[in-house]
Amino acid sequence: MAFDPSKDKVLKKWKCEETGLIVTINQYGDGEPKVQIGPRILTKKDGTERAPVKAGRLSIEDILWFYDTIDEIKDELSNLSGPV
Repeated sequence: MAFDPSKDKVLKKWKCEETGLIVTINQYGDGEPKVQIGPRILTKKDGTERAPVKAGRLSIEDILWFYDTIDEIKDELSNLSGPV
């Protein structure tokens, strides 16, 4: 079965304003919701957003932001996934 972009949904999104790192909860069709780390969307000097790039290696700023956000991400993923 080929990938169908219309079945790929972003259920929730977080963005680190300092580093541009994006974390999302995605779901494909009726599948299980899953967390995706990346891409990274940086801001140009004129204030507009650049094209997304791979998250690559995470800096200490990325890790500290992710650490501060992980409980919210976990709770949202638990709510979307249902009982384990």
